[in-house]
Amino acid sequence: MPYPIVPWMQIAPHYHRDTILLGNGASIAVSPDLDYGSLLAYALRAGLLTDDVNQLFQFFRTSDFELILRLVWQASNVNRSLQIPDNRTHQAYLRVRECLIQAVRDVHPEYEQVSDQLPNMYQFLKRFDTVLSLNYDLLVYWTMTYGLDIRDGHLFKDCFRGNRMFDDAWWRFRDPLFERTNTLVFYPHGSLALCRNVVEQEFKIHNAGEGLLEAILEQWRSEQVVPLFVSEGTMQQKVSSIQNSYYLSTVYREVLTSRRSTLTLLGWGLGEHDRHILKRMRGTGIQRVAVSVYRGSQVYCNYAYQVIQDDLGPVPVDFFDSESPGCWIHPMPPVIPRV
Repeated sequence: MPYPIVPWMQIAPHYHRDTILLGNGASIAVSPDLDYGSLLAYALRAGLLTDDVNQLFQFFRTSDFELILRLVWQASNVNRSLQIPDNRTHQAYLRVRECLIQAVRDVHPEYEQVSDQLPNMYQFLKRFDTVLSLNYDLLVYWTMTYGLDIRDGHLFKDCFRGNRMFDDAWWRFRDPLFERTNTLVFYPHGSLALCRNVVEQEFKIHNAGEGLLEAILEQWRSEQVVPLFVSEGTMQQKVSSIQNSYYLSTVYREVLTSRRSTLTLLGWGLGEHDRHILKRMRGTGIQRVAVSVYRGSQVYCNYAYQVIQDDLGPVPVDFFDSESPGCWIHPMPPVIPRV
């Protein structure tokens, strides 16, 4: 018997003011260019990797760009601090960095390419208390900054303070200050907008709107920071990378395990390499899960239902059409006044 797939607005009232998790499908819906598989795979296809850079990925048995960049950057900084002549390590760092910058520049949309979709994304996300984005692109960040100009009493908060540092007392941000309602935003796998310096301090790169992507790439070129995001790898490799970051480990240890009654999954394939996220939310009080379905795939419904039962326990699952009105980038139909 096929699983029923309903319009989002039919079940939305049961899921608003709780948690939503955004997977890569949500980003692809906004910009098809983000359907690149993996940054390393893209770099290989585009011929961006030199032999020595490829050798680094093979030696460390990883496909995580951020990890390789950080390792070579740290080695280069150690050599420089001890005045050890080693131009080859520094050149390897430069090549890894430029390869990553070029890959990001190739696949990431510019602000003006997605700006017309931000109003719908804003209206959709503001209905939730917590947004967990597994995507390291800038779409959610841009949605947040778009909302700064909307005078509707709502505020998105990512728990980074004015000094750009993460406030680990993140739960305090739930209390309204000047706003009537708010949404807390977290990046369990990091973001292009997050970085760390040579002494492992982690902070957010600030820049509103269209200048953000270029500001991030310029920060990377400064040789003062490396990006903070988990781009690839197995579940075990991703968890290991998470545990090496204060921000990511705090989100993993505290935010994912906080209490919630419902969970909405949008554009998430529930791949084996990401199931640590779902497993972490087991026992948090989830009584119902809503799962987006693209183009009515019953194969995906069957898979998603089984994964949820395995990882969260016996909870009811509602499937909804990811392209239905009011869902993500899809506007609500205009209300036609009665004559």
